[in-house]
Amino acid sequence: MKQIGPGSHVTLHYRLAVCEGDVERELISTFDARPATLQIGNGQLAPAIEQRLFGLAEGARAEFDLAPGDAYGERRPELVRTLTRAAFDANAEADTEYEAGDVIAFRMPDGASFAGVLKSCDAERVVIDFNHPLAGLPLRFSAHVIGVI
Repeated sequence: MKQIGPGSHVTLHYRLAVCEGDVERELISTFDARPATLQIGNGQLAPAIEQRLFGLAEGARAEFDLAPGDAYGERRPELVRTLTRAAFDANAEADTEYEAGDVIAFRMPDGASFAGVLKSCDAERVVIDFNHPLAGLPLRFSAHVIGVI
């Protein structure tokens, strides 16, 4: 049987949860829906998660915990930025009403974009967190591999 490795195309059911003490908060699960199909190394899963899938074959089940920061990095305070309202308005999608918690895409001069989470805003300032939303959190990943190509 073929095993998961770099570049593999994989169909699997998976579940990702944040583990805080004895409590798990499920973020996503495909176990009661259609399985996911993805290519390892394409950025669809964090590299630390992909590494733990290496060597699994069709039919395999796995569950593993990732320490805070292992999957999406540690939280970095310098990535929480305060922008002037004018700078925010010039770089975010025009004519859109945003609320705290919204993920906002910003345009770069070269046409690329990057995202941040709106923490707060008023008429003068906007605070955006550019950390990955799962940065610094302990995670549990469960998978059932259906197929490997």
